[in-house]
Amino acid sequence: MGPLKFGIHSPTVARVAGEIKKVHDLGTEICMVIGGGNIFRGLEVAEQGIPRTTADHMGMLATVMNALAMQTHLEKLDIQTRVLSAIRLDEMCEPYILRRSLRHLEKKRVCIFAAGTGNPFFTTDTAATLRASELYCDAVFKGTKVNGVYDKDPVKNPDAKRYINISYEDVIQKDLRVMDTSAIAMARDNNLPIIVFSLEEPGGFEGIIKGLGTYSIIKNS
Repeated sequence: MGPLKFGIHSPTVARVAGEIKKVHDLGTEICMVIGGGNIFRGLEVAEQGIPRTTADHMGMLATVMNALAMQTHLEKLDIQTRVLSAIRLDEMCEPYILRRSLRHLEKKRVCIFAAGTGNPFFTTDTAATLRASELYCDAVFKGTKVNGVYDKDPVKNPDAKRYINISYEDVIQKDLRVMDTSAIAMARDNNLPIIVFSLEEPGGFEGIIKGLGTYSIIKNS
């Protein structure tokens, strides 16, 4: 969304694509799960009277729009990219199939997973943890507006403390809300580290891969 109040800000998408390219050029296999909140927030609309299932399906379509935008900007950087959707939209993207996704990764293509899990009541956080678990990923990277996990909202509280390492259980018990509880629990059960970093920091993603940068790691204590 960038500086816009709604929709897709192409310069912001291009900037994020550039960050992905830096990591891709290191030989890292990359899967992406993109949300749709810049276009449509299912939970908010559900509160206005639309059934939650319908609202979530509408939100899934918003993630497809974002995925196609990201694919376009990655391909402008000569990175082969595939969008795989959890709901069938065959004229626009491929259906999500596990073995096909693994094959794309073997060929060094960036995989963008759209439409969440394909089911209502599950967030894209849960979709990211699910796909990472299915595809034997080494970690989940949660790109957000802040550079880690804090004990309270750092935007509203200048004295907020950033955790360098924190356990899954502490995140759940302290209700830190960096990701939804089902996503944290799935990562815990599959011993999948979650690295929380800022997408606003230039070179931040690449820095983590190189052992640098500022971030938090959620893992077993």
